[in-house]
Amino acid sequence: MTMTKNPPQADVKHKQPFHLDKDAIRAAAKKVDQGAVTEGYRGNRKEVIGMLNDALATELLCVMRYKRHYYTAKGLENESIKAEFLQHAQEEQSHADKIAERIVQLGGEPDFNPQTLTARSHAEYNESSEIKEMIRSNLVEERVAIEAYRQMIERIGDDDPTTKHMLVQIMAQEEEHADDMTDLLDL
Repeated sequence: MTMTKNPPQADVKHKQPFHLDKDAIRAAAKKVDQGAVTEGYRGNRKEVIGMLNDALATELLCVMRYKRHYYTAKGLENESIKAEFLQHAQEEQSHADKIAERIVQLGGEPDFNPQTLTARSHAEYNESSEIKEMIRSNLVEERVAIEAYRQMIERIGDDDPTTKHMLVQIMAQEEEHADDMTDLLDL
């Protein structure tokens, strides 16, 4: 005699088929003055915008550090490293652009104030002229960015899935950057 398993029972609260609340959708659509953020947004906008402005400062500082290293690294033997610095600078600028755009979507203003940039940044600037120190500095600051993004993602949780998704994508690229710098240190 063979025993057959019964199929798992559906969760009681989900017995009814799902239907969108069209009245709520239409009501949200009419509030055009709120831009991209609807009534269903559960995040703390002020806090998220603050975190994003600090992340924006970090990305902008990283662009400047990578650009400095790109322009000041010397020697034909360092051309591939310089190319890596330039690529990372461009990717960091892309991160900054995405963050600034998200700040605006949330109804905030991106803070590009150069007078407060270094104070708001999680990362530090580096003026080293020695190639190994440039690489090491970039690795350290990539690790700083990764940890900062991890903490931000954890704090935001599921309250703001759009911001969380953006930060996860940026963090993944920061991890690639850290991996690249680790590889370069093994020259």
